[in-house]
Amino acid sequence: MWAYVSVSFKNRKNLDREVETIKSVLEKKGINPMVFVDDYVFDSDHVKEMMRKACEDIKKSAILIAELSEKAIGVGLEVGYASALNIPIIYLKNEKSEYSKTVGGLCDEIIEYKNILDLRSKLDSSLANLSLLIKTPRVSGRVSA
Repeated sequence: MWAYVSVSFKNRKNLDREVETIKSVLEKKGINPMVFVDDYVFDSDHVKEMMRKACEDIKKSAILIAELSEKAIGVGLEVGYASALNIPIIYLKNEKSEYSKTVGGLCDEIIEYKNILDLRSKLDSSLANLSLLIKTPRVSGRVSA
């Protein structure tokens, strides 16, 4: 089982401890983390290929984890795509960071954490319920007309 970890390319180095913690918790649960910004490098001449590959990798994932302590348009796009595919989404953010209403409206769970230990504990608890997220049809965050 794969988890797509969505994080800002621009802010990736600032979030190194958080990303390493996410990966560690996932691996402990037997889930393979896929951090797109770590696995691929694309130049500006290959943006269509980049987005095709991101969409392909999201589609293969059982869950998307979005670390948005620092807002990023690309992460929002990935969340939107995962939502359209009914892939469960966990939104992570430091409690001092600004809340994204757009991502919050599409995610299945929001985890606000105080520090790395708090992130580890809360994500571990959340992933214990992962099977419920995957088996339950998603309707949260959607408006019916």
